[in-house]
Amino acid sequence: MKFRLLRLELKRVLKPKRTWILLTLALLLSIFLAYLPTRFCYSSYADENGNEVRLTGLASIAYEKERQAGASGIVTPERVREAVEHYQDCLSRYGVRESYDLPEGVYEREILPVAPLLHGVKEAFADPDTGMAPALMEIAPEQIDGYYDVCGERIASLMEMEQPESPSARRKAVEMYARVKKPFEVYAGFNSSVMDYQNIMGFLVLMLCVVIAAPVFSADCQSGADEILRCTKHGRARLGVVKVSASLLVSGAAFFICAVVYILTANSLFGWECTKTSVQMVYSIVTLAGINMGQLQKLFALAGFLSVLAQVSFTLFLSSRCKSTVTSLAAALVSAIAPTVICMTVPGKVSDWICSILPAGGTGIQASMLYAITDFRFLNIGALSLWTPYVIMGACLIEIPLFACLAVYSRK
Repeated sequence: MKFRLLRLELKRVLKPKRTWILLTLALLLSIFLAYLPTRFCYSSYADENGNEVRLTGLASIAYEKERQAGASGIVTPERVREAVEHYQDCLSRYGVRESYDLPEGVYEREILPVAPLLHGVKEAFADPDTGMAPALMEIAPEQIDGYYDVCGERIASLMEMEQPESPSARRKAVEMYARVKKPFEVYAGFNSSVMDYQNIMGFLVLMLCVVIAAPVFSADCQSGADEILRCTKHGRARLGVVKVSASLLVSGAAFFICAVVYILTANSLFGWECTKTSVQMVYSIVTLAGINMGQLQKLFALAGFLSVLAQVSFTLFLSSRCKSTVTSLAAALVSAIAPTVICMTVPGKVSDWICSILPAGGTGIQASMLYAITDFRFLNIGALSLWTPYVIMGACLIEIPLFACLAVYSRK
């Protein structure tokens, strides 16, 4: 009986043309957003005749990957030192202190090939008291022999500024960074915009799933059908379980397919070898997560999946309490965008806590799992310090069954 009801409810959810339009739109958005970061890639160089050649999109990506092929691989201190020495020698020959002062074409010809290895060097040698990063010309090459030791010292000084009142958070951050696999790896071609657009994709799919789920209970209340269904043998709790299950299945499947399509499309455009790049070589050199970009894609997809299910569960609870589809949809949309609004308007730790525990907190525009992983925020409860990604994932795992059960209980 349950499976028959579930099949019928799935047909009811998927039958409206509106649902198929939204699901198709979500799939098309996933492909479009995966392609969009390539449009922001730009390169230029002078050909043999001295004419400037400008490249955009995939052509620019291919050109930079070719030019930076020698820099790809394991980021050893020796390779970083050689890159810094090459950089300093180049700027000294032209009598400048910064790469943007170099004559036209010199950067592309001499600095671009080693640029991936220079990422994070200035940050690693930042002043421990002020956080100000020195110019590359001010760093003695011999200092780089202890590159990863310097990075370990940098996370300690950074956490002194980030968490001055929480020794527990500082200690935990240092311990987490010590477990990060070193040396890092880097492969030319990947940039942070790929992850930013995956974040946007997750948020838009979440919003579309909310629109699909919002009328599940409230539509029956508005039409009066709910009063009839409640009088039937299985019209209360059992039907509630079926409705919740069907909505979660549709929403979960929609997000899973869109996330897979996005990752496959983006990695095919930028190159699958780029996924082996350590997150430290794309974001901060002292990022606490010991994963590469491919693992970050999967982890963020999992967090987005859980966040969508949590938000849909909350939407179903709202739908079970509202008497009209307009009210349930409005309330659900407000709750979905709440983390983004709160992140921009509420200051300090209050904002961190609220955004981390809200159902949609895993995939928002300003507040999401992606930015939590690449940031250094900890939430403190007395002497206990919790890294925000752990809080986000834990909150979603609690909220999915909690709000699903509350939605069913509302029908009793």
